[in-house]
Amino acid sequence: MRQPVSDEIPIEVRLADAGATLHLVYAQGEAFALPAEFLRVLTPSAEARGHNGQGGHTVSGKAKVRVTGVDPVGNYALRLTFDDGHHTGLYTWEYLRELSLDQTAKWLAYLEELAAQGLSR
Repeated sequence: MRQPVSDEIPIEVRLADAGATLHLVYAQGEAFALPAEFLRVLTPSAEARGHNGQGGHTVSGKAKVRVTGVDPVGNYALRLTFDDGHHTGLYTWEYLRELSLDQTAKWLAYLEELAAQGLSR
């Protein structure tokens, strides 16, 4: 696993709105608010993404999910715990940065995926 680049590592990580939002602030002054639902449905866990790109599924029905825990994993990731019991995805600094920068496009793609499968938030 590659070492995270310093601009990928937030200088502040905090939960807000009773776990509904994860706030990340970067040294360059950038700040992002990632909704718990967004983080949960885009979990990097093998359960949702599959192994080696195979066997994954679309996560649905998480509109009211909350983050209940944020734990560092080494110096490369966070383990987020959600109130639905999910806690297996490791959100690397690189992945959190990607989610932050591409939030709108990733959310729209997720909504299209839901609609195509007849699933709901």
